[in-house]
Amino acid sequence: MSHMQALLSRAQNQCELCGSTNHLSIYGVKGPHLTDEDSALIICSNCKLQIENPSKIKLGHWQCLLTTIWSEYGPVKIMCYRILEYLKKETWASELLEQLYLSDEELIIAKVEPLKNPNDNQTVADDASTIDANGTKLLEGDSVTLIKDLNVKGAGFTAKRGTIVKNIHLTNNPEHIEGKVNGTAIVIIAEFVKKSI
Repeated sequence: MSHMQALLSRAQNQCELCGSTNHLSIYGVKGPHLTDEDSALIICSNCKLQIENPSKIKLGHWQCLLTTIWSEYGPVKIMCYRILEYLKKETWASELLEQLYLSDEELIIAKVEPLKNPNDNQTVADDASTIDANGTKLLEGDSVTLIKDLNVKGAGFTAKRGTIVKNIHLTNNPEHIEGKVNGTAIVIIAEFVKKSI
């Protein structure tokens, strides 16, 4: 059995962080004391993108760690630690971090390569950035373009893909923006728009 097959069997053919079955791959945690057998986990493309590009982290996605922290596998717990440490300004992430148990050796490895935002020293949790579908930061007053049709509940119409929404308003939730479509103020999920130039 290959290393990949062994890991997929352990992971039950799903991402060991979020449970997705989309585009799975091996991800190494790069610890100095770990053997090949113990140094990796199976993750999906979405988790990998956010781990490797923390500026694209979507806070809601990582609620999955509520259950993942109880994994019996070292590499999974190590990656949970790194993600939660990065997000620890969020109350829920800080509380999960306190519940996560790592051995002394696992903790050393977890601290070797913390998640870092290459653009600055702030985490997503620090500035609660609102990010569009392309990973571009959205600002108050920006114009955005819808990238999919959105059914507007209660208003009786569909906001069509390609519609430009001008002068958006940022909300307390970094995953949502507000804007007017057909004269109606609506809440839009930020990952369904791209910033207009």
